[in-house]
Amino acid sequence: MSNQIRTISPSTGEVIFEHPGTELDEARELVQAAKAASQQWRDFSLHDRKTIVLRALDIISANKEVLAKELTLQMGRPIAYTTGEIDTMCLRGRYLVDIADKSLEIIPGDLGSEKEIRRFVKKEPVGPVLISAAWNYPYLITINTLVPALLAGNPVLLRPSPQTPLVGERLATYFHEAGLPRDTLQLLQCGSFNLLAEIINIPDIALVCYIGSTKDGLYLREASAKRILPLNLELGGNDPAYVRADADLVYTAKQLVDGAVFNTGQSCCAVERMYVHADVHDAFVEEVQKQLATYKLGDPLDTSTTTGPVISPQAVATIQQHISDALSKGAQNATPPNATFDISALPIKKGSFVAPTILVGVTHDMLVMREETFGPIIPIMKVAGDDEAVKLMNDSEYGLTASDLAWIGWKNSGLGCSLGPQAFDAFYRLKSIHIRETQG
Repeated sequence: MSNQIRTISPSTGEVIFEHPGTELDEARELVQAAKAASQQWRDFSLHDRKTIVLRALDIISANKEVLAKELTLQMGRPIAYTTGEIDTMCLRGRYLVDIADKSLEIIPGDLGSEKEIRRFVKKEPVGPVLISAAWNYPYLITINTLVPALLAGNPVLLRPSPQTPLVGERLATYFHEAGLPRDTLQLLQCGSFNLLAEIINIPDIALVCYIGSTKDGLYLREASAKRILPLNLELGGNDPAYVRADADLVYTAKQLVDGAVFNTGQSCCAVERMYVHADVHDAFVEEVQKQLATYKLGDPLDTSTTTGPVISPQAVATIQQHISDALSKGAQNATPPNATFDISALPIKKGSFVAPTILVGVTHDMLVMREETFGPIIPIMKVAGDDEAVKLMNDSEYGLTASDLAWIGWKNSGLGCSLGPQAFDAFYRLKSIHIRETQG
């Protein structure tokens, strides 16, 4: 696989960014520079680190209109929503700054009967951290690990997705502008996943945070198996929702259609399968149809567009395969009439567009209910009640999120966690200190 990066806009099919890619020897040099910068960054007080991060977030916020348009061109989300990602990223970053003191504070020990011995546990940086981000929410995904890594005192090598390489370029520029020492955050543009698997085995890399598919996450675990390398993995999902008989159907349909189709269904926490109590199934399907009829598929630079392209022709093929598989096994297409869903009538002819689709009569024998589709598909399955719904929701190799359940990764959906109260846990190692206060 070539390491060269050629980013193709999913809405136009045109090349919008090219880079030769960081080679292995260059990556080794970057890691050495990061290691050399470690002590300097550790010596910054937490207050000073927080000041730099907050300054960087302010710069990012001031440039959000430019970043939003770049994001739309790179990954296809409609321009009406991409500024929202920058705003939410800044909110997340400030939240992480707010909890940093508590998350990184010294843990006092229990004196017990040995009053002359003072005990405590320090939280020390792990060392150079490699963050490999995904393209679907690149700013949100990156900030979840970048801010805790830096505030904990670690230098970072950031590998943006080859689909959204400008995200890495902008973050590095703005953090350096905010006063972050240059080698504390370095950019690694890597178009070859096989090369990335080699890079993570550079000995001085202390931690890898990877966001991507389950297949790729497993490959990285296998590639790093010969050394003790912590991996923080956020991987695939096939997230369910259950509509009970007592649900407000209008409200619920609006929320679940948004959960399934927003970002063209390309979200690790997208609603990929719906289970509906038999007593309200038909009425709920009608409400879903009403909601979907209001959506507009089209040019993501048009502010009235609600749904843009999927990321690539390969994604189009996977989604169409899942739809065809379901229809061949007895599912029915219940998509409402919507003129914008006619792909042939779209003014943009080279984009990777897929029409949002409602499928009813689905079963767990179908790919759309078993695998991660990552597209704007709404499969709806009728169930007899709560017990059957819960059983079917849990009948999956994934365990990332579910509607009305907490966000957490189980099964083949990953290792570790990001964001929330435990956001910093991966980025420090515990050092136990025992001090004898008196002699004799």
